[in-house]
Amino acid sequence: MTKRKLGPHLAVSAVGLGCMGMSHAYGGQDERDAIRTLHRAVELGVDFFDTAEVYGPFENEILVGKALKPYRDKVAIATKFGFRIDTSKHGANAIAGVDGRPEHVREVAEASLKRLGVEAIDLFYQHRPDPQVPIEDTVGAMADLVNAGKVRALGLSEVGAETLRRAHAVHPMSALQSEYSLWTRDPEGDILDACRELGIGFVPFSPLGRGFLTGKIHKAEELGDDDFRRTLPRFSPENMAANASLVKLLEDMAAAKGITAAQLALAWVLNQGDFIVPIPGARKIAHLEQNVAAARIALAPEELRTLGEMLAPEKFAGNRYGDTGAWVGKR
Repeated sequence: MTKRKLGPHLAVSAVGLGCMGMSHAYGGQDERDAIRTLHRAVELGVDFFDTAEVYGPFENEILVGKALKPYRDKVAIATKFGFRIDTSKHGANAIAGVDGRPEHVREVAEASLKRLGVEAIDLFYQHRPDPQVPIEDTVGAMADLVNAGKVRALGLSEVGAETLRRAHAVHPMSALQSEYSLWTRDPEGDILDACRELGIGFVPFSPLGRGFLTGKIHKAEELGDDDFRRTLPRFSPENMAANASLVKLLEDMAAAKGITAAQLALAWVLNQGDFIVPIPGARKIAHLEQNVAAARIALAPEELRTLGEMLAPEKFAGNRYGDTGAWVGKR
């Protein structure tokens, strides 16, 4: 697989693997199946894996560290911190708020290193900004971890352009991770422009619209009772029904090119710039293989424009998030 750069020093596969769904939010999966998928990803040339302390919580970091231990010198592992976690609870209910205090940064880094079983974290993100702590203070503590050799590169998640610039002035940011897909384009404009200007890589999560843009999810009833998507407005029965016709347009265009809807949606994201490295999730090896193949799909400017206009975000029914917590989607 071709490589793309995240910042000046980190080169990774053009498509990474978001590991959250293997143990968090979407129902999880059997550990043996998850490990087989992770190993297959390495075989296919994927060398960029994304996890976070809050996924589980903690379970996903342990899984990723265990599965990738035989390939440690061949892969880059990214993890994220930034929440207060109630260890008496599981899943999204364990999130008790955000925490960007410098002392918390140091504590969670040590814990993530142990769970992952690594000497250094390749890319360490602040998962969400803490409005009570200046970004300069949080990034200063993150930079100390780089100087101590415990972290190799730094990133932020779901912040705006001004915050990104302030952070970058303290220590170079290698990546910004935010949701970005055909139906979520919030980063376009100031945020992506700042990434281009500053040489910061952009890592879209949920580039397939949390699975909806694959055309494989038709009704809310198809989602498990504990599936996080059931809390999202776009996955309400009425909004899924309203959005089905748009996904059908995507499927028809993909079929005309001899590819899947998922591959076309992912190719659209990949073709927005060579500094963009999406991290679609995949629990099934077949889906992983399709996602990897999307890295080879080139779209002409007219195709990109047509697809972008055909599936413009304002045409979709439902907001990105509901009132699921003060931390969600805040910049």
